[in-house]
Amino acid sequence: MTKKLFVGNLPFGIADFELEDLFKGYGEVTSAKVIVDRRTGRSRGYGFVEMGTEDLAQQAIEALNGTELKGRPINVSLAREQTEGGGGRDRGDRGGFSGGYGDGSGSSDGGFRKRSSYNNNY
Repeated sequence: MTKKLFVGNLPFGIADFELEDLFKGYGEVTSAKVIVDRRTGRSRGYGFVEMGTEDLAQQAIEALNGTELKGRPINVSLAREQTEGGGGRDRGDRGGFSGGYGDGSGSSDGGFRKRSSYNNNY
């Protein structure tokens, strides 16, 4: 049974094949993936590696956790199970961008009171 590892604090210039090569020294690697930002295509600084067995995964963790890769100390640990819905941010019922200021009523005044609503008792 394969075991998935989380690899954090990766250098931003690392590619999937480099991550795979790093772990191959500790046994069979069934997959290696550096996670990239969808908009920019730039690495997010972490990835996942699947090792052939749990024993191989544990050996890789013990050997590689805290070691430097291109000047950065990497973190290697067992990956947690993905929760239901996985990925993305839960925005609730906010509906995305709301503009910031105001009382949340959705008025089109940009959150600023109109001049007529000020108390002008000078």
